[in-house]
Amino acid sequence: MSYFCAMKHYNPVLESVSPDVGSSFTCLKYHRDENIKSNFWHYHPEIELIFVHKGSGKRQIGSNISYFTDGDLILIGSNLPHCGMTNENTKNEYEVVIQFSKEFLGQDFWKAVEMNRISALLEKAKSGIVFGGDFKKALKPKIDALTDSHSLNKLLLLIEVLDQMSLTQDYKILNASKYYLQTQKEDNDRINVIFNYVKDHFKEQITLETVAELSNMTVPSFCRYFKKITNKTFTQFVNEYRITHSLKLLAEQPMSITEVCFDSGFNNFSYFNKTFKEHTQKSPSQYRKEFSNILA
Repeated sequence: MSYFCAMKHYNPVLESVSPDVGSSFTCLKYHRDENIKSNFWHYHPEIELIFVHKGSGKRQIGSNISYFTDGDLILIGSNLPHCGMTNENTKNEYEVVIQFSKEFLGQDFWKAVEMNRISALLEKAKSGIVFGGDFKKALKPKIDALTDSHSLNKLLLLIEVLDQMSLTQDYKILNASKYYLQTQKEDNDRINVIFNYVKDHFKEQITLETVAELSNMTVPSFCRYFKKITNKTFTQFVNEYRITHSLKLLAEQPMSITEVCFDSGFNNFSYFNKTFKEHTQKSPSQYRKEFSNILA
């Protein structure tokens, strides 16, 4: 399987989601690598909350690519293309996946004054939200209780979890601008061809001329188009892929930093160090040392 999510098709796949029997929403708990089949590029109209307990891996939510350690907590809005968080290399203890329709409690439920905070949270989730480590640990008992509950208590716990998420400041928006699937079909096809090409070739030199030709555009038109869709330049996007790959290698492989540089697609060591520091605010050697101290 590829380092990033397995996108066997250029387009994200529509995933069909059915609520649990006797429930208005889905709540599933997967142990270790039981959920690796979700590690593909897909979307669904349901809002999705993913809690990964322990383990490390990659996440691609919309146009954001990043690396997580010691588990993950993500809220993904309706129709936002993404990959599953876990595969056979994640080494997580378990994963909880909660999915619910925006209207699963009726069209007017979230319009109630008491739901204002949660409604605002779900609006932010259209861009994807990752929560910080402290909040993730604090919320774990509630999520565990939710997976073990039934009927009305299960629903009340879900609302309580969402309310706590709406109160914390310990989070980050993953896509600087909303990355909707509800663009023109031509746009979906074009951007996913580009994503797929970068996934397969990020270790090689990728020219603007090549991707512009894949998009049937001139280079200037492609650059404007890509910035409009993803809110980042194509160079920034490719560098994000490469830096995320280097984070995995620095954390998991006994390679020299020079080897990590070239294996991640950078052909200039100085540029690799500069780009790495821009993304992480530390040098590759500092990152490896701090990561080793965390695991010690």
